[in-house]
Amino acid sequence: MTVSSMSDRFSALGEEWGRGSVKVLDIYRGTTVDGPGFRTSIYLAGCSHHCEGCHNPSSWDSAGGRSMSLAEIAAIIEEEDFDVTLTGGDPLYNPETCAHLVSLVKALGHEAWVYTGYTWEQISSDPALLAGVREAQVVVDGPYIASLRDPDLHFRGSSNQRLIDVATSLATGRPQPHHP
Repeated sequence: MTVSSMSDRFSALGEEWGRGSVKVLDIYRGTTVDGPGFRTSIYLAGCSHHCEGCHNPSSWDSAGGRSMSLAEIAAIIEEEDFDVTLTGGDPLYNPETCAHLVSLVKALGHEAWVYTGYTWEQISSDPALLAGVREAQVVVDGPYIASLRDPDLHFRGSSNQRLIDVATSLATGRPQPHHP
């Protein structure tokens, strides 16, 4: 599907789909490290956590990367036909953009995982952050802590980070683990 036909397809979702843009550092197609199975991982610019030992400190700069329209991102997601991981940087650095991307992923029939340095407790107590992940399947929460690094963990860098099942956590009012 072309970018222009993708824009037409999503114009019914609202004006922001036609003109919105996102600062993207990179898009990895067919990766298996940011969630189960083959995925499309979208690395977004901007992070204020500045974790010591971060594997991607160049992602901290919100002006980094290149601007991509939501239609361009949608075309890549549709072409690859994999579930999607939003990472970076921290996708919740701009929660409104994160919410639009997660909605886009769902509209294309895929699941979304969101990696963030915020904890679930911080997210669930902040309406803007919560809106950013409400439609995601999983949030990988918490800052990377170098002293808690554990290379044997699936889809996490340090043992304080959790795989949070968003729907179950919202239903119960408490963070609930996701088991891949």
